[in-house]
Amino acid sequence: MKLCFLDDKKGEVTLLPKGKGKTMASYVVMAIPVFFLLIGIELIAMRLERKEVYRFNDSINDLSCGMTEQIMGLFVAVFLYAGYSYTYLNYAFFKIPTDSILVWTILFLGVDFCYYCFHRCSHSMNIGWASHIVHHQSEEYNLSVALRQGAFQKFISWFFYLPLALIGFDPRMILTIASINTLYQFWIHTRLIGKLGPLEWFLNTPSHHRVHHGRDDKYLDKNFAGVFIIWDRFFGTFQEEEEEPIFGITRPLNSWNPVWANFHQWVALCRNAYHTPKWIDKIKIWFMPPSWRPEGLPPDPPPILDRNNYEKYDPQISTGLSLYIFAQFLVIFGSTLFLLYYKKSMAFEVSFFLSTFIIFSLFNIGALFDKKKWAWFLENIRLLVCVGLILMFFPAKSILLYSACLAMATCCIWLRKYRMEFAHS
Repeated sequence: MKLCFLDDKKGEVTLLPKGKGKTMASYVVMAIPVFFLLIGIELIAMRLERKEVYRFNDSINDLSCGMTEQIMGLFVAVFLYAGYSYTYLNYAFFKIPTDSILVWTILFLGVDFCYYCFHRCSHSMNIGWASHIVHHQSEEYNLSVALRQGAFQKFISWFFYLPLALIGFDPRMILTIASINTLYQFWIHTRLIGKLGPLEWFLNTPSHHRVHHGRDDKYLDKNFAGVFIIWDRFFGTFQEEEEEPIFGITRPLNSWNPVWANFHQWVALCRNAYHTPKWIDKIKIWFMPPSWRPEGLPPDPPPILDRNNYEKYDPQISTGLSLYIFAQFLVIFGSTLFLLYYKKSMAFEVSFFLSTFIIFSLFNIGALFDKKKWAWFLENIRLLVCVGLILMFFPAKSILLYSACLAMATCCIWLRKYRMEFAHS
């Protein structure tokens, strides 16, 4: 199979869409300024209502997970697109026209139903839950949580949309509608909007989705909808919001590390698969519900949830260290935006190296928040790597080079003041 632009007449597909076509990832990237505008509005509304819905460490961790997911998407999205295109060009039952409003409407419903199927499966099968759990780890519920996504989720979710390509919907249509479905779900991640009257009957709303993020027994594995709550009502997975949920997962992550957030459930599954005595269970465990326990392993029930004595994970760090972390995060966030917007014009080696450095930086920011003893030393190493990057990308004897090196030296001095915060952690 020759890999080039999707062409129905030639029967060829591409690894990179050309022309005016946009992928789901690019639409999400284009919407980033709007996301942050809405987060800013929510912060103002939070102050006006005197309701605390954000924590600094939690929100930085949400954004770090989202950045990790977007970076991973840069390297896998093109292959997933090629999978849709190949299925469409070689196995589609029909070639459905792309210029009909009715077709787009039907596809909108089809994509939303496929999302419901994927989302429900991601809660009922370990391999899906391990990729999706990242989105549920936050113990807060606000718009930044919407950006908290699992880096490996695309490897699971893409399969559920293949039937649409098989039926005969153009992959570019599927990805466009899927992006709209994703963008819709951003605004429903808020505690500041109550119930919305008649809209509650057929749309997924903040109230319905708060239920989905609850760890209370009656709220577990409910309300899987993307846009339309009708799927949950029809298939028996709907739950009305009664009291506000306690947010998070039944076994709290207790870490601000975005890398560990993506791997911890996979590690737990590998450990259980290794220790279970039956070979069939070593395979079966990946496809069973998260609550399933292989024979031969001791029971391991989640901790009992007590609303009256519930405490969120919140290790305290000094204001100065918080400001240091925020300053570093702004630089990393800017680097991520640069990568997302200009990756196509970069050499693969450059984009891969920059991606690795960004994820390494986010890893250590999480470790600083967690007050890991080794994080202080690793941060100094990261700053030295920063100097190396500056020397690589800035011309010798330039003002930018000297300014950047001075900034790194200032960071080292600034960080040294807080060394004792990690001495006994």
